[in-house]
Amino acid sequence: FIFTTAKQDYAEKVLDVLDPKKKLIRHCLSQRDCLCARGCYWKDLTRLGRDLAKTVALDHTIQGFPAQAANWIPVPRWWGDPRDEELLRLTPLLGELSRVVRTGGGAGDREG
Repeated sequence: FIFTTAKQDYAEKVLDVLDPKKKLIRHCLSQRDCLCARGCYWKDLTRLGRDLAKTVALDHTIQGFPAQAANWIPVPRWWGDPRDEELLRLTPLLGELSRVVRTGGGAGDREG
């Protein structure tokens, strides 16, 4: 999933760059899927229809997720630098989260 506060047409243009063959990203939620309060758009993770205990959101600001702060993993804002490897640095953490969700165990449940 991609969930952005951007308008749908802009989000689709970005997706065309990120996933030109349409093989990686299956769904995109955009501004029309956000909650709007006082002119601010908030991403409501319940719109995904997924178990929030198994859902994380990577974003440069928590402001988009005020109702689901526990699901937020902060990442720096991306400025278009092709050498940016921030998401690669998160691979071990995301892998561990995936393992915990699959097995139902916590980080302290490892043997050895």
